[in-house]
Amino acid sequence: MSTETMTRPVNLILLGPPGAGKGTQARMLEEKFGLVQLSTGDLLREAVAAGTEAGKAAKAVMEKGELVSDEIVIAILSDRLDQPDVTKGTILDGFPRTEAQAAALDTLLADRGQKIDAAISLEVDDEAMVARVSGRYTCAACGEGYHDEFKQPATAGTCDKCQGTEFKRRADDNAETVRTRLSAYHAQTAPLISYYAARDALTRVPAMGDINEIAADLGKIVGGVTEG
Repeated sequence: MSTETMTRPVNLILLGPPGAGKGTQARMLEEKFGLVQLSTGDLLREAVAAGTEAGKAAKAVMEKGELVSDEIVIAILSDRLDQPDVTKGTILDGFPRTEAQAAALDTLLADRGQKIDAAISLEVDDEAMVARVSGRYTCAACGEGYHDEFKQPATAGTCDKCQGTEFKRRADDNAETVRTRLSAYHAQTAPLISYYAARDALTRVPAMGDINEIAADLGKIVGGVTEG
């Protein structure tokens, strides 16, 4: 399925815990299908900077140190969907997080003759994720990524890319923190899993394997909902 054959916008939600590969897969879907990843954090900052009505409302709330309401987020998202670069479709990042937000999003899209075509849950093994995330480290100079088990430098202690000899780990990339994040993810996302499953929009994709194989699975889903 190429971008030329897509006849209507496709709207996706990628669900999955930190480290499941959502960012990588979103970028690959953007490139293959012409979709645009929309992060609510980025959208808020852009709306505030642009001085839109919704952006002004968001700025006033944030300056008080309060959380931006679902209504304002929906208004900002609505403005963004009017832009010409999203005619192929979107990959939503960070929204919705609750059933109420999901329902508001459904209404917004329905008003445009659209819907959430697929909520794709990247399914991972929690203990394998602990090993995957807690073993990560990067070159301090160029940012090249490595892993204790899966990707060591060819020469121990020397970065393959820039030959740097200093490496660093994120403070939260440790087993205890990863387990805490996984537990929080499952608790917060469970309602969305049920919400989209009840609407026949949920697809579960095993996400512990090869990145390209996972991308191929996601590509079939996107192609299928477009043709459908």
